[in-house]
Amino acid sequence: MKKVVVKMKLGSREAFEKRLDEMGMEFAPVFWQHDRVFVPRTYRRGNGYPRLVMRTEMKAVDKPAKYSLILKRHIEDANVEIFDETKVADYTEAANIILQLGFRQEAEISRRRQEIKMSDGVTLYLDKVEGLSGYFAKIEAELKENESSAALRSEIIKTFESLDQKNEVIQTYSELL
Repeated sequence: MKKVVVKMKLGSREAFEKRLDEMGMEFAPVFWQHDRVFVPRTYRRGNGYPRLVMRTEMKAVDKPAKYSLILKRHIEDANVEIFDETKVADYTEAANIILQLGFRQEAEISRRRQEIKMSDGVTLYLDKVEGLSGYFAKIEAELKENESSAALRSEIIKTFESLDQKNEVIQTYSELL
């Protein structure tokens, strides 16, 4: 799947949530995610190499954790992120396979996350990342066949502007840490 992703650093979480509330939008309950980010040994930002993410996600304390392996690849010139996710039954074994393939662990990111499904294929996330001050909002939108990534990105920016957000962050959480 191809996505266009835009992330903003919030000046005030309260003001942001108030603005969403005025628009009739409400976040789902908080859940926890922990990512271990793996990159090829020769990885450099902007070279189009894939990143592999081993994700642990807990949506409720009375339910088991969900494990998944995510392939992310950012295509700079098209401003598109290629994203594929698959469930993992044995987290440790999957992480060992990644290391044996020659990837190295670049970062660990833990976050508390809330989401709003804005429409089919468009999700707004509110993230509190351990080790980073403040809150971040991120909109991920699936890029449909024959859709312009530039036009979709422009729509996302307009959505953030309607929410009084203009502090775009282009770095990944691992780069910010």
